[in-house]
Amino acid sequence: MANNQFQDFTHVSNYPQYMKIVEQFIKDNGKPGQSHLDMPAGNGLLADNLKKAGFNSVCGDFNSERPDYIYVNMEKELPFKDSSFDFVTCMEGIEHVINPSHLVEELSRIVNFGGYVVITMPNVQNFYSRLKFLFTGFFYQFEPEFTRHPKGKPVDRGHISSLTYAQLNYLFVENNLQPVYIDGDKFKKKILMPIYFILAGINSLFYRSKIKAEKIEMPYALMDNKKFFFSRSLVAVWKKS
Repeated sequence: MANNQFQDFTHVSNYPQYMKIVEQFIKDNGKPGQSHLDMPAGNGLLADNLKKAGFNSVCGDFNSERPDYIYVNMEKELPFKDSSFDFVTCMEGIEHVINPSHLVEELSRIVNFGGYVVITMPNVQNFYSRLKFLFTGFFYQFEPEFTRHPKGKPVDRGHISSLTYAQLNYLFVENNLQPVYIDGDKFKKKILMPIYFILAGINSLFYRSKIKAEKIEMPYALMDNKKFFFSRSLVAVWKKS
């Protein structure tokens, strides 16, 4: 597909539910005066709200939405020192990079000990996405027409990295962060609920058998909630300790 069908960057113009969940998590687990990086910052509304609550929020992005944004390219080394922030948020960004493991390393590097990295991303493990993959071979929001190859140019690649929570958790644990929280935004395709409940029963039996057989507490324990299986976007948090 021709590159001229894409903008150099894209972001939402509103304040969706996943942003509200992230904002509340930071307010519940932090305190005024703590440092926060939002990257990619998109419309900047999360940082605006946290600044009003007394947090020292800064925005990083390669877009030109606001003049005070710090220029960052998430596919490169981030321009911040080790342990620079108490909270680092990366909302709907990690699925846009070609090397998510490198980005996880960088996010883990710049967060303080005792601090949190908050990720939101398309939930490819929700039941609607699983059904779409079954019938089309592609996860929801990862259809091939939404990808392109900028070959080093800092532009939005689209959704190219369809990470599961288990994959992302593996990367963070490898970098000495531990999972602490999972949430999700609005349910996807409620009309398919009868089918979802059948899948939920099968899924629950699988996870519980894994926990019993292998004595696994994480990440399956965090995944045992309905939002993990139904929400369009996943909100997940890791703590550096």
